[in-house]
Amino acid sequence: MFLLTFISLLFQALTFAIIARALLSWFNLGPSHPIVRILYDVTEPILAPLRRVIPMIGMIDITPLVAILLLQVAERALFDLLRGVL
Repeated sequence: MFLLTFISLLFQALTFAIIARALLSWFNLGPSHPIVRILYDVTEPILAPLRRVIPMIGMIDITPLVAILLLQVAERALFDLLRGVL
């Protein structure tokens, strides 16, 4: 089904964007760099609310990991819901 494929691709794109943002944090790219700006704009609506709830563990921000896990749970729940409706 087209809708399930679209949802799957959307969740995969969000997951890859979060991973890319986490990896780019290891490099010294300025916040005005176009790639950093795009990744920030795409992922910040997901990560910002989680950062208010999830504390850092020492110097490690586990928010991207939690966001990816929550995206997987949301995708599975949405798939199950849509399969029951469609």
